[in-house]
Amino acid sequence: MTRLHVNVDHVATVRQARGVGYPDPVTAASLAELAGAHGITVHLREDRRHIQDRDVEILRKTVTTVLNLEMAFTDEIMGIARELGPDITTIVPEKRQEQTTERGLILDDTRSEVTAAKIASMNEAGIRVSLFINAEEDIIRAAADMGAQMVELHTGPYCHARGEEKRRELAVIEKGASLAHELGLAVAAGHGLSTVDVGPIAAIDVVEELNIGHSIVSRAVLVGMERAVRDMLEAMNPHGPTHDPEPR
Repeated sequence: MTRLHVNVDHVATVRQARGVGYPDPVTAASLAELAGAHGITVHLREDRRHIQDRDVEILRKTVTTVLNLEMAFTDEIMGIARELGPDITTIVPEKRQEQTTERGLILDDTRSEVTAAKIASMNEAGIRVSLFINAEEDIIRAAADMGAQMVELHTGPYCHARGEEKRRELAVIEKGASLAHELGLAVAAGHGLSTVDVGPIAAIDVVEELNIGHSIVSRAVLVGMERAVRDMLEAMNPHGPTHDPEPR
């Protein structure tokens, strides 16, 4: 069964819009776990636009499944990660002006902030490293060469596509997932997925987990967090059990 990691960033977005203490992403994470989520994901951005340091500190103490910290590979955020010890870090590119992550990491010697040495430093602290990348052969091979343990394939182009283009984008992800698996990388996927289009991605044999946030939080506004998580689990695994949390 494909695992679901729920990203609660946008619970914090609502909170930060008014500068108050609610809604609390920590509470949202607990409700997601109760509903069957296999992990919690948060993105501690450099500009702290939604998730705050306090959130990650409390989540490290309260998450009972898996805590995935999305982050840029900067000295400040790396130091926080090493201190708190999430189960896994997902390295993502960041731009201050973007509404959300626009594309995967570019992994080459001239433009990438990701290095084998930085990955090794996380591993030495007992933290697995995943790289958020587009499903492109050269980038997948570079991720393996750098020593990452996992890649998260960017599903945004698939989610935004329609008709035949959507089928082509799905094929790109399937091919990329297969290559990553052959190279010894664990495979995750995410970005933009909803109950409408998550099924074909969850059905890819080698995709172990999905990171999904915005669509779950949006649905939770209308039906509640637990119902929104269960609906996503059902869309991912329509013929299997939906509650099988993986303990830390």
